[in-house]
Amino acid sequence: MDVLALHGFVAETGRSWDEVAVVDAVRHGTRHALNVCRARSAVVVAGADPAELARGLSGWRRSLVVRDASGVSTVDPADAVVRRWDEPDAVLCLSETAYGAPVDAWALPDDDFAHRSDGLLAVAEVRAFVLSRLGPRPGGLVWDLAAGPGAVAVECARLGAAVVAVEGDAVQCVRIVANAAAHGVDVRVAEQDPAGACDGLPRPDAVHVGGGDPDVVRRAAAVRAQRVVVTTGDLDRVLPARDLLADAGYVVEGTQLSAARLVQGALSASNPVTVLWGTRDS
Repeated sequence: MDVLALHGFVAETGRSWDEVAVVDAVRHGTRHALNVCRARSAVVVAGADPAELARGLSGWRRSLVVRDASGVSTVDPADAVVRRWDEPDAVLCLSETAYGAPVDAWALPDDDFAHRSDGLLAVAEVRAFVLSRLGPRPGGLVWDLAAGPGAVAVECARLGAAVVAVEGDAVQCVRIVANAAAHGVDVRVAEQDPAGACDGLPRPDAVHVGGGDPDVVRRAAAVRAQRVVVTTGDLDRVLPARDLLADAGYVVEGTQLSAARLVQGALSASNPVTVLWGTRDS
């Protein structure tokens, strides 16, 4: 990767070098490059096929600036898929919305998220543990199935991962969009039954299942992601979820979390939540 040439290409597009992420698709692979493009608002990719990148960006609002032997062109991904490119060497993937760079902090306060009045939310203590098992990072893709208001999805995106939140409740989908916007991240929202086929969604590296519905866990296990994490407050769902993951070839572990927060000088306990996580090599 010729960094000086990329620097000149970015300058030619009118962008500042400081505002773009840089990815070498030859070294890290197109899938890694795609997930960075899905998560960040300005990414320059070296060594990638523009048509392949464009194909993978279906569902994300992006435009592409491509440099090939004929010069520099700005195209919509739909046009980039069908266009013939002459020795392309660099692609700048852009979003109209500015998304912040990945951050190191996680497990944000519960009140930082819009959620239902009944308080149905993966609380900060649970989110901290779930994130440690999902392992969200730049270049990776996470699905959040039965995402609720999207707290886990937003936290994964803040840590640099590309994220798809699948939720069947239209009101919750609106909350996911609002929470993602409030935290300056891009979370793709799929308003559909999380137990359904999830057709058209790119294959994830990790999946979170909120609530532990057996049909949703079965859907998550069938994707064969490297990591699946299930959270549930319903003890009756723990063993079925464990068995579904184990039957799909996952090594399953679990723990029950119950936090007691200091409130006005006294400890106030929250309802316990069981977290199961399954891992597999491929």
